[in-house]
Amino acid sequence: MTMLVGIAPDGPGKAVLHLAGMLARSGGDDLLLCSVVPQSWPPGPAKVDAEYRAYLDRTATEVLERARERLAEDITARLLVHHARSAPAGLVEAAEQHGARMIIVGSSSAGAFGHVSLGSVSSRLLHSSPLPVALTPRGHRCEAGSQVDRVTAAYSGPEGADDLVVAAAAVAAQVGASLRIASFAVRSRPPYTAGVGSSADQAIIKQWSEEIEAAARAALAKISDLSAVPKDLETVVGQGESWGEAVDDVEWRPGDVLVVGSSSVGPIARVFLGSRATKNIQHSPVPVVLVPRGRAAELAEEAQAA
Repeated sequence: MTMLVGIAPDGPGKAVLHLAGMLARSGGDDLLLCSVVPQSWPPGPAKVDAEYRAYLDRTATEVLERARERLAEDITARLLVHHARSAPAGLVEAAEQHGARMIIVGSSSAGAFGHVSLGSVSSRLLHSSPLPVALTPRGHRCEAGSQVDRVTAAYSGPEGADDLVVAAAAVAAQVGASLRIASFAVRSRPPYTAGVGSSADQAIIKQWSEEIEAAARAALAKISDLSAVPKDLETVVGQGESWGEAVDDVEWRPGDVLVVGSSSVGPIARVFLGSRATKNIQHSPVPVVLVPRGRAAELAEEAQAA
């Protein structure tokens, strides 16, 4: 199978190449390094447009060659210069034409170091891609020969999320990783506590945590019936007064990947980024894979049928 890696025209970042190498090594995939250049207008009599297009193609090829040189020796990669009206549209077109099962992109250089930062290309992909999209935190690094060690599925309840858990379990089992179901409870800080206190909020959070853990355990019960089961299974609930604190309340380690499902209000066949998914992505200290609901349902059905 193939994974498509979006390479920025101004040069490849090391973070996206580290993530691409880890994912490819884990699943036995090859990589397609893709640089999208703008479509040109029909050439005029002076052929200036043709010359400029040739310059863009040559520059993009040089950038792709440098990217391939930075990959580990055990990773196989092909190069592709694709012409499209925009970078997000071009990456999707190229992925579909070459049968890629995932699109991998890096974070914006303007974001916080160590976290996923969405730029114009990644934001558009996360609202329109029919394929799973993997994003790397800014500055992300992997040790030589590293593979995915644990898949964490973001879980917000049984309504539509069980398919994501089963799909994540199937992928984790395939790559020899463990599976963790993680939920995040954010309790807002009250403006004052005199007279009222925060005991009511604490009680609500406690009840919600108990209910979500019970639902997560029920989802894990479905996994035990699969033909291939991850090496370890666990559930965890992170709590905090902000999304950042809730995500940090969960332990993270090298080799972790967070899997997030797309919003239920968007089209089922494409990724659509909801508010909870956005919070999970932007505060994640590890690589994130966003999966369209339709694709999660397909993977879950295939796993259960097997």
